[in-house]
Amino acid sequence: MTTRTLAGALADDVRRRVFAAVVLGCADSAAVAERTGLSTRQVVTALRRLAEAGLVTGADGDLRVDADRFREAARAPAAPRAAGEPADRVLRTFLRDGALVALPAQRGRRRVLLTHLVESFEPGLRYPERAVDEMLRGWCEGGTADHVTLRRSLVDEGLLAREQGIYWRTGP
Repeated sequence: MTTRTLAGALADDVRRRVFAAVVLGCADSAAVAERTGLSTRQVVTALRRLAEAGLVTGADGDLRVDADRFREAARAPAAPRAAGEPADRVLRTFLRDGALVALPAQRGRRRVLLTHLVESFEPGLRYPERAVDEMLRGWCEGGTADHVTLRRSLVDEGLLAREQGIYWRTGP
């Protein structure tokens, strides 16, 4: 049994109630129906699904939770998590609710983040420094980075160009 199977089997309210009744000692479908207030049909369907998932064993009249299967599931190594895209991980780490939490120290991660931020600038448009600062302040609210450092980083990375106080997007 995997944790996914366990979670799927217990995701339904009716199956959870039936499972709880079996845990509490109900050994047959009639006792489960009486304790839960569910119809016999609902109980029988839930018991079948719980048995298929390996959570309940025994015939009607001898229903019980398979505690050994639970122990196996608890001891089984967790399935490897999908790593996801590296860029997604960087953005999830350094952005919260649309605001920059901090500017990454590692250049590769910083580049990913800056590439994301520069998308707020329209390609081909020219922005005065005041407008750039205003846009970047919105990203910096509540974080440790300031808009001036962010602006300088965007220019240093070649994502924004600057000439006489006017900025434009050069990056992707």
